[in-house]
Amino acid sequence: MSPTFRSLRNPNYRLYAAGGIVSNTGTWMQRIAQDWLVLAVAANGATALGITTALQFLPILLLSPYAGVVADRFPKRRLLQVTQVMMAAPSLVLGVLAVTGTVEVWHVYALAFVFGIGTAFDAPARQSFVSEIVDEDDLTNAVGLNSASFNAARLVGPALAGVLIAALGGEWRAPAG
Repeated sequence: MSPTFRSLRNPNYRLYAAGGIVSNTGTWMQRIAQDWLVLAVAANGATALGITTALQFLPILLLSPYAGVVADRFPKRRLLQVTQVMMAAPSLVLGVLAVTGTVEVWHVYALAFVFGIGTAFDAPARQSFVSEIVDEDDLTNAVGLNSASFNAARLVGPALAGVLIAALGGEWRAPAG
């Protein structure tokens, strides 16, 4: 195996890395779809988009120091399972609301905030979990692969979201006025 991917020899890290790619890509897809949705349903789209973004990232700003303490004191595997549910559930609810045509702007606000709370606790747990599943010799490589997969997801997720929005008829209409 190439030295670039040597930490993937570890079966637990392989599973974790594959899950990370799926999760990070889904997170970026959800962010794009959420922003597109709020522009489509809000009368004042630009303001609503700003509020949505603020509500999504405010928990990260406010809770990250506490989330680091939680990541240090609780089992990281279990914490990651909880944070993944905290990020998946709002995405699922928002998807159902959008598909059924019952979504309102306040739904997007509330779900973006809950998603942000999950993200705030996910990041420190995810970053510190790697050291628990790989040997010290592979730690630098595993951290580098995590960074590469996160940045790849930042490229692929929005692109995939855009393709799906276009393919599924996500027409955005600018509010009159």
